[in-house]
Amino acid sequence: MSDKPRRRTALGALKHVLYSPGAAPYLFVLPFVAAFLLFFLYPTLQTIYMSFHRVLSLTNMQYIGLRNYQRLNNAQFLGALRLNTHFTLITVALLIPLPVTFAAMLNSRLIKGRNFFRSALFIPSLTSVIVAGISFRLIFGSLEFSVANRVMAAFGQMPVRWNLVYWPSIVIMASLSIWRMTGVYMIYFLSGLQSVPAELYESADIDGANFLQKFFRITVPLLKPTIVYVLTLVVFEGYRMFTESYVYWNENTPGGLGLTITRYIYQEAFRKNDMGFGSAIGITLLGIVMVINVIQLTGFGLFRKER
Repeated sequence: MSDKPRRRTALGALKHVLYSPGAAPYLFVLPFVAAFLLFFLYPTLQTIYMSFHRVLSLTNMQYIGLRNYQRLNNAQFLGALRLNTHFTLITVALLIPLPVTFAAMLNSRLIKGRNFFRSALFIPSLTSVIVAGISFRLIFGSLEFSVANRVMAAFGQMPVRWNLVYWPSIVIMASLSIWRMTGVYMIYFLSGLQSVPAELYESADIDGANFLQKFFRITVPLLKPTIVYVLTLVVFEGYRMFTESYVYWNENTPGGLGLTITRYIYQEAFRKNDMGFGSAIGITLLGIVMVINVIQLTGFGLFRKER
């Protein structure tokens, strides 16, 4: 058989497979499955494996059991866990209500220049984290003439050394995250609002409901799936936060200020070349986030079957 008929036969077989109702769905999901296996599942399994070893090199590992996990009972890890938890609580408290409120306001036809305000709120997310972090570092400087301390002085308060005190340092990092991400989550909520039937608001107007009544009795309940999704993202981002800390303190974290869990992983695994302990920290972080999200989803009733 010549090459030309063979080529036609191969193309015909390929076309038959691509147009096959049974095979086509699997071909479409194959890139995602391959990426998941290669870039998530394999690294996760390899990290779990390394967390039980002393890693001398990728080809030389000594099994040490749970020793790496036992080393997690130290002041640095517990301090990093506490910082991430406080940071996450602050961002959850603000990165849900603020975007929902902005989305509800900018979804109303009564607001003039809605597109302008939508763009203005979204622009911070396009800003480089490094550039934004440097700007916030200047605003919240320790010197008396920094912007934040001038505002404090205008209200008769003493200057604050923002990068040397625990709660002010968390406020700095949370402020940067909230400033950047409010517009992104607002877009999510705007998308969710598009699925809310306009007839519900019209019926509420006929019944004499005001803006707050419509917001809490119509908007918020129907945005529940979006709220759960955004809450999951905020919790995940809060516990894996790294850049907000790094751009403010760089390599040094005085007294452990600014030491987050992911920064602790970087410090142990890459700066101290202790990949086994770094892997144990990473798996512990994964477990913490998974437990929190399961509790959250259970609380919202997403694991209960509809009757």
